[in-house]
Parts: sequence; structure tokens; C-alpha cells
Amino acid sequence: MAPARTIGRTLISSPEVQAERDGDLLLVRRVQSGDVAAFDHLVLKYRERMFSVIYNLTSNKEDTYDLSQETFIKAFQSIGRFKARSSFFTWLYRIAVNTTLTHLKKNRFRSFLSFETLHEEACPTDVLEALSSKSSTEKPALLKELQYKLNEALQTLSVKHRTVIVLFEIDDLSHQEIAEIMNCSVGTVRSRLHYAKKQLQAKLQDWLD
Repeated sequence: MAPARTIGRTLISSPEVQAERDGDLLLVRRVQSGDVAAFDHLVLKYRERMFSVIYNLTSNKEDTYDLSQETFIKAFQSIGRFKARSSFFTWLYRIAVNTTLTHLKKNRFRSFLSFETLHEEACPTDVLEALSSKSSTEKPALLKELQYKLNEALQTLSVKHRTVIVLFEIDDLSHQEIAEIMNCSVGTVRSRLHYAKKQLQAKLQDWLD
């Protein structure tokens, strides 16, 4: 049986992964050889995913458009230095995240997550039980208040801890992918994610009391 790996927590056979990497690398080599138009294929392939991760970090469409464009400009300008030590996807994701984090730190932007987009494991059981026990007329107001409390709790996290929550819970990336994107170890990703979830859980638990 061929080995498999997880991408975005979805099991994909290694031949498919390798085929995608080979296709991207072929396009990259064409760009590096002077075929500028080949870069358009990479933009078309990844622009929606880049837009998604940036928007999940900024929650501002205007900034997301600008940062997405900046990401691809930076990628194009530095593609000559791409050595294929990682996949093009990971390399591009790293540029997008770093560009966005620089923007967030510089502008002190807030990022907002929707309660509905978080996996249930990110929230304490008591929170989920409280929501399920409410009547249909009570839930909208409760969800609105929970949304506010969730975003308020996120602002107490460092940018790095907030980023792992976004990449893991919303963009559905694996620990390994996040580690490569953030240039840290898988252990560091797990540690940051654990800490971030504990902080969010504590804040949401306070809301229930």
C-alpha cells in the first residue's frame, strides 16, 4: 500500500501529493527560466486559498485584497530563490502569513472568528451544552454574545497564538503544515495551539458562569 499523508486533515495518497508538487515545480521552473506567463497559472490555482487564509486573519476584505496581491508580488519577485526544499504551496502560504502578520503588528488590526467556523473541540463542552439547551428564540442573542466574547478572548492572545488557531481551526491545516509555514517545530505548534485553546476555553467558561 502506498504511503499517505494528511493535507488540511484530509488523507491524500502520496502519488497525488507528489503529482501536485511536481506540477507546481514545473510551473516554477518555467517562471525561473523566463516564462513569466506561467506564474499566472500558480496565481489562479492558489488565489482563493491565499485570500481565505488572509481574510481569516484580518476579517477585512479590502486589506485582504491588498495583502493577497502583495503576497503574489513577493512570491514572483523571490521565486528565483525557491529551492523546492518545501512544496510551493507551503512556501507561498508562508509568504502570505508573514505578510499578514507584519500588517497586523503594524496596524494593530483585530481578527474576528465566527463561532460557526470553529471545530467543536475548540470550545468547552459546557459551552456547547449551554447552546443546545437554549430555545430557538434565545439562541440568536446567545450566539451574538458568544461571538463577541470569542473575539474579545482572541485579542488577549499573541499574534502567533491567534495565527495557529486560524490556520488549524479555520484553514484546516495539519500541525506539520503550520510548522513549515510558521518556521517552527511541530511541538511548538501543538504547544501554541494547546495554550490558545485553553485561554479561549477559560474566557468562554467565564462567560457561562
